[in-house]
Amino acid sequence: MIIKLTRDQAFVLSDWLYEVMMQSDKLDAIVPDRAVWSGIYAISGTLETTLPEVFMPDYAGRLEQARRRLLEAVGSDEDDEAGA
Repeated sequence: MIIKLTRDQAFVLSDWLYEVMMQSDKLDAIVPDRAVWSGIYAISGTLETTLPEVFMPDYAGRLEQARRRLLEAVGSDEDDEAGA
């Protein structure tokens, strides 16, 4: 199976998966079916091994820039509230 993501999408998703899987107990609450975890771990592992950004010293800055670009592309909640 092939899933295509932009580099920004992959980077932000990788960070979110790491946070949910490794830094908290959130995965259990979000995905109670442990059978699904196999796919989640496979996706996370693939992202981690293909994104050099995850090992760069300016990780936080790069992540914030990627998040900003994605929010600009899809529109943020703040944009929705401003237009209301």
